[in-house]
Amino acid sequence: VQLQASGGGLVQAGGSLRLSCTFSGRTASSRVMGWFRQTPGKEREFVAAVSWNAGSPVYSDSVKGRFTIDTDNAKDTVYLQMNSLKPEDTAMYYCAARLGVTVIHRVSRSYNYWGKGTQVTVSS
Repeated sequence: VQLQASGGGLVQAGGSLRLSCTFSGRTASSRVMGWFRQTPGKEREFVAAVSWNAGSPVYSDSVKGRFTIDTDNAKDTVYLQMNSLKPEDTAMYYCAARLGVTVIHRVSRSYNYWGKGTQVTVSS
């Protein structure tokens, strides 16, 4: 399994970015895909996740109402639309997947596969 993430960058506070993560290497109709973020010296933090073809997405309280996670089944891609960005959103963002499940977990150790991070920097 490979997760290819992209879309990070530098943006001013109040701006928007859209992250993408493409899943490949295996067929898995049941899976959960999510986004985590991490800053130096801190643990990886849950941002949002979605169960493929099942249920509603889940968001952390810190991004609820500002970020939206959605999927494109045809492209096997999950997106994270980030609006109203704040300096505290600055972090390395990671895409993650757990196969064969539909229940969404917020803990990083529940995910089997990880993409390389993409840096998001929000200037004040």
